Amino acid sequence: MQRYDHRTALVIVDLQNDFADPAGGLAVHGGANLVPIINAEITMARSAEATVVFTQDWHPPTTPHFQKDGGLWPVHCVADTWGAELHPDVDDEAAAHAPRVRKGASGEDGYSGFTMRDPTTGETTPTELEGLLRDSAIERVIVCGLATDYCVKATALDAARLGFETAVLLDAIRPVELAAGDEQRAIDEMSAAGVHSWSTRMR
Repeated sequence: MQRYDHRTALVIVDLQNDFADPAGGLAVHGGANLVPIINAEITMARSAEATVVFTQDWHPPTTPHFQKDGGLWPVHCVADTWGAELHPDVDDEAAAHAPRVRKGASGEDGYSGFTMRDPTTGETTPTELEGLLRDSAIERVIVCGLATDYCVKATALDAARLGFETAVLLDAIRPVELAAGDEQRAIDEMSAAGVHSWSTRMR
């Protein structure tokens, strides 16, 4: 089957320096290895007139999302810093022209590309991603990027919940895995929600 067409969106989750570079503030093991794999997907998607979208964590310097302010995570992806930038080896044309959905800019937990959650009140608000995809008549969403057990999972689950046919590219994602087994539990949760598991080698 053909993976991409004009009704498909490739959603590249948080392929940013702080996650993908070993020197990043919240580096994911093997994250940099995803860049050439995802670049190949970008080339394939664009040649089929599919939509390509990047998500980015885009946090303020102080947020309840960070450990220093009472949250779970070390400081990462602070807006307008090196850590928040897309990895420099990401396809230049796509990085220059594809839409970017930035999340967490007001201090929210921005796990999903589709929604953000206030870490204090629990209130959820949408990002612009769903509207962007609806405006382009997108029916199918293919998710890759970082990290499997957090932002990839949340984005894929939201895509399926919103009625998009959804797949995740298993060899184009990597986990944080704070606890042993988190990666497999995330894959199982996505599968139970109707998210397909694909390989980039599948054509």
